Amino acid sequence: MSLIVAKDLSKTYSTGAAKVEALKQVSFEIEAASFVSFIGPSASGKTTLLNLLGGLDRPTSGSLTVAGEDVSLLDRRRGAIFRGAHLGFIFQDFNLIPVLTVYENVEYPLLLVRTTPSAERAARVAKLLESVGMGDEAGKYPDQISGGQKQRVAVARALVTEPAIVLADEPTANLDTATAAAVIGLMRQMKDRLGTTFIFSTHDPRVVNEAEVLYNLEDGRIVGRREPRGRAYAQAV
Repeated sequence: MSLIVAKDLSKTYSTGAAKVEALKQVSFEIEAASFVSFIGPSASGKTTLLNLLGGLDRPTSGSLTVAGEDVSLLDRRRGAIFRGAHLGFIFQDFNLIPVLTVYENVEYPLLLVRTTPSAERAARVAKLLESVGMGDEAGKYPDQISGGQKQRVAVARALVTEPAIVLADEPTANLDTATAAAVIGLMRQMKDRLGTTFIFSTHDPRVVNEAEVLYNLEDGRIVGRREPRGRAYAQAV
C-alpha cells in the first residue's frame, strides 16, 4: 500500500467574489522511503499541495490519505497529533520561534511530541546542528543569524524527530553549494537508514537531480511525471 494516495484532489480559495483554483483534480501515489519533487512555475500549486499533505489546509474536493489517515477529516487536535507523530516541515519563511535559541528551536519538536530522554535529546540536537554547520551558533537567537543560517536550523528542526515524512518547501533556497550538498546528503542518509520519505517543492536543480520521482505542476494540474532520472516525462495519470 502506498504511503500517500491523492485522488482527484482540488483546492479552491475564495477572496470576496473571486475564486482561485490552486489545485485541479490532482491524482498521484507516493511510496515509502522515496525522494519526490514537485516542480513547476510560481503559482502552479506546489505550496498548496504541501500544505494539504501536511494537514495544514483542507482540500475543497477529492481524497487524500497520508500514512493511512484521511487528513482532510482530522480536526485541529487530531491534526496536531498526527503531524507530530509522522511529519517534519521545512518552510520557505523558516517559522523559527524568535524567543528560543537555535538549540531550543531544534529541540522544541522533541519536547512537544516525544518522551525522548534528556541525554538522548541533547545528543540528537547537537549532532544535527553540527551536520548543518550550526554547532557554534546554538546559543544565538533567530534575529542574530542570517537567512541561510535560519534555513539550516529549519532543516535540523524538521529532521530531529526522525519523522516518516518530511515536507520541504524550497529547502535549499538560501544555502550555499557546500551546505546544500551536506543537507541533501543528510536527507539521503535518513531515507536509507530510517526509510524517511522526502517530498519537495523546489526549483533548485541540486534537489531535482536527487529526485527519484518528479511531478511537473502547471496551473494546478499535474502535467507530467518522470521516473527515474534521465527518462522523458510520461503523460500524467
